[in-house]
Amino acid sequence: MPARRKAVAIAAAGVAPLALTALSVTPAAAHGSMTDPVSRVSACFQEGPEAPKSAACKAAVAAGGTQALYDWNGVNIANAAGKSKRIIPDGKLCSAGNDKYKGLDLPRTDWPASKLSAGKHTFRYKGTAPHKGSFELYVTKDSYDPAKPLKWSDLEARPFVKVTDPRMENGDYVFDGKVPARSGRHLIYSVWQRSDSPEAFYTCSDVVFGKDSGASSGSAPAPAASAPSDKEIEAGAEKSTVEHHGHGDADARTGAGATGAAPAPADGDGDAAAAGNEPEVNGGAEKPVTTAAGTDDNLAETGGDSTTPYLAMGGAAALAVGAAAMFATTRRRAAGRHGR
Repeated sequence: MPARRKAVAIAAAGVAPLALTALSVTPAAAHGSMTDPVSRVSACFQEGPEAPKSAACKAAVAAGGTQALYDWNGVNIANAAGKSKRIIPDGKLCSAGNDKYKGLDLPRTDWPASKLSAGKHTFRYKGTAPHKGSFELYVTKDSYDPAKPLKWSDLEARPFVKVTDPRMENGDYVFDGKVPARSGRHLIYSVWQRSDSPEAFYTCSDVVFGKDSGASSGSAPAPAASAPSDKEIEAGAEKSTVEHHGHGDADARTGAGATGAAPAPADGDGDAAAAGNEPEVNGGAEKPVTTAAGTDDNLAETGGDSTTPYLAMGGAAALAVGAAAMFATTRRRAAGRHGR
């Protein structure tokens, strides 16, 4: 092989890993889960994935394993794009159709629950990798039966809270909302749709208004749900496969990208906003976060927008090409000196 061709081949081989690294760059994933009222997955993680205390969390581990609880902040769909109601099938709302979290879909009357009352309530959502986006909270209808699989038709058609870019306090998204009047055991369903990505996150929070109507006659009431502390989150992070601090290749590690569109529900219903019936919710308690003049409204709070990965790819690719050219030039000069 001529010296010049050989030099180019060697250079290409040398920079191939760099080029592959550039091509593997993907938008960073956000993560989080509702902690007030406590989501099912957060409550079971707090009990301990290896030895949960409640019967419901034990059943969830038996159905889906312990990894789902260590990955408590990753119940998502990578390409939801505001179409949650069309792509998550009935009976799989709590897992968002992700098989890893199928234990969360178990219809039971004894899930750990949070006490809730009608009227104003301050909601908290742990954001372990925060991004801009909107939160929608739905409550189950009066006819809800926790002993049956959760369906979209079990939820009120409109969210009772919708807020965009709520404030953060100590790692939690915090926002107020007015809770409708209910009695007995119910469920709060949340959808966190990112505005800088099509990714969305989902939670099911079991709640009790007054007396727990879901408990069987003569049986003990379901245990109270507790949110994991920062110390417990840190301790469990070692066994988690999702991002807890900032960003990285979390999408690939959680399989979020593989959680594609699920079959549409039988009624083909879409999200409230998509159907054109944007709700009047939250009484204006929360105002959208405003950005400084000249900034990108879709810029993630943690830095970078949707073009960032591609800029990185272009820069790395250019570096790879430049390195190859420099290597080849050096080889030609060396060959010229030896030929004299």
